[in-house]
Amino acid sequence: MSQSQTKGEILAGFLAPHPPHLVYGENPPQNEPRSRGGWEGLRWAYDNCRATIKRLKPDVILVHSPHWQTIVGHHVLHVPQLQGVSVDPIFPHLFRYHFKLDVDMELSAAIHDEAREGGLVAKKMTNPNFRVDYGTIVSLHMLNPDWDIPVVGISANNSPYFYDDNVGQEQMLKLGEATARAIAKTGRRAVLAASNTLSHLHFPAEPNPGLPEDMSKEVVMSQGQYEWDVRVINLLRAGKLDEFFSILPQFMREAFAEVKAGSLTWMLAAMGMPKIPAKHYGYGTVIGTGNAVMEWNLAEVTR
Repeated sequence: MSQSQTKGEILAGFLAPHPPHLVYGENPPQNEPRSRGGWEGLRWAYDNCRATIKRLKPDVILVHSPHWQTIVGHHVLHVPQLQGVSVDPIFPHLFRYHFKLDVDMELSAAIHDEAREGGLVAKKMTNPNFRVDYGTIVSLHMLNPDWDIPVVGISANNSPYFYDDNVGQEQMLKLGEATARAIAKTGRRAVLAASNTLSHLHFPAEPNPGLPEDMSKEVVMSQGQYEWDVRVINLLRAGKLDEFFSILPQFMREAFAEVKAGSLTWMLAAMGMPKIPAKHYGYGTVIGTGNAVMEWNLAEVTR
């Protein structure tokens, strides 16, 4: 039986923060700058996600990135193979990554179609020279550095910032539901990645620009945002999604949380709002921002 004749399923979802420092600290061959390490707590946390993905053997990895921002509609990568150099505009001295990725074209098209059927504005990104954003690249690298699984990248429509939080999150709920329908119809065994930090207040300059990986200078921006991060992580660890969504607007306002861009809402909606305890693998700061690596393993629940 072909994939399209088999009902697809979402195997797992990951909160997969994308500071370029994590790739920089790992020194993969694709990244030009070299480091002396750094941010090991977060980098080692990703080892757990990598092991889960190897074990589940998904057909595709989907990632929703806040750094592929689109003004009109929700866009999906729709070129069979993309390659080039992805450069972080703020940290080009840390992240100049030579990427090459395969796109799941059938699933990409299905997400586009389902989004439009659901009343959203959607568009296929068909430019063969498109430079994939660093948020997408970092999350995908940290989850699967072998790059041997096709992907679908999804943009972050700017509605949370152009309108208000309610409009933005409603859009992401619909997009998540459309994504789930597309996965089911195409028969894919998929894992999802929400490419988000938590609190996003940060320092305006590197404390030690001569040695960015100097961990003696790496601290959280404020105690208040740290407490917000811990509160949110504890709710997700307990599977209390109703309570999480009830405090989400306040979290976004007070901690300038990057989940405002909608990646986490998209992922949880696609997974059917699973009220299961999320596995928390690690928390750490990067130039003051709060980052958590977490996993929702639906495959374990259904066994």
